[in-house]
Amino acid sequence: MNFVSKEYINKGWSSDKKYCAVDENGTRYLLRISNIAQYDEKQSEYNMMKWVSSFGIPMCQPMEFGICEDGVYSIQSWIDGEDAERSIPGYSDTQQYVYGLEAGRILCKIHSIPAPATEEDWETCYNHKLDERIRKYQECPVKYENGQAFIDYINENRHLLKNRPQVYQHGDYHIGNMMIARNGQLHIIDFNRNAYGDPWEDFNRIVWCAQKAPLFASGMINGYFEDEVPLDFWKLLALYISGNTLSSAYWAIPFGQDEVNTMLGQAQEILSWYDNMRNPIPAWY
Repeated sequence: MNFVSKEYINKGWSSDKKYCAVDENGTRYLLRISNIAQYDEKQSEYNMMKWVSSFGIPMCQPMEFGICEDGVYSIQSWIDGEDAERSIPGYSDTQQYVYGLEAGRILCKIHSIPAPATEEDWETCYNHKLDERIRKYQECPVKYENGQAFIDYINENRHLLKNRPQVYQHGDYHIGNMMIARNGQLHIIDFNRNAYGDPWEDFNRIVWCAQKAPLFASGMINGYFEDEVPLDFWKLLALYISGNTLSSAYWAIPFGQDEVNTMLGQAQEILSWYDNMRNPIPAWY
């Protein structure tokens, strides 16, 4: 594709450089450029996006992939609309919930792609990750008030990881990676953290949804499970959120005190939702 202009997009946590690129016909595209060392990883991400898009999922459609002088690039269709995290809280309660239902149904379709048989056993893999997060949190100068509740909950519920299935995951599925197009349709963006793992772990960022729009978060879960949510889902989700919350403490430090304060506040909010990790069903549901 030949572009006549491109505008840098300074948004998100990805290391990719992102641009709104315009061709000679005035059509806009999303251009992502990554370090050439990420070629294999980015090619896999692009190929998986093509697979996901074949299900008819509303998303940035992968258009082209290759190497350029700045590294490895991908070109995706441009979604003309608004960020969901800004627009959805302004909708009616009913519409927030309906968008949540749609987000849950879309995630269920994404999870229909199985993980390769060569993937490491989930229980073994995730327990290693939890051990590392607990160790780093305990060594971290930033501590949550009653942060031990997260550690205790993890250790009491690790058995739930046994025999969990693995599928393709979006990897960062939350309201901040969704858009509402001009026609009102919900679209999914940013597959750059895609991975394989327990399908229920892909809900671990629902914290951001619940903070912005609790009805959207509730709808997402009900849409995914068609209103029949198993208790083990809630218990495992609380475990995954506990692990994420521990890692957020040391993750935030390099980004400054404001980000640390955000994570300290979020941890307290999560503890209040879960009654200090005594109730696996959060108060916002």
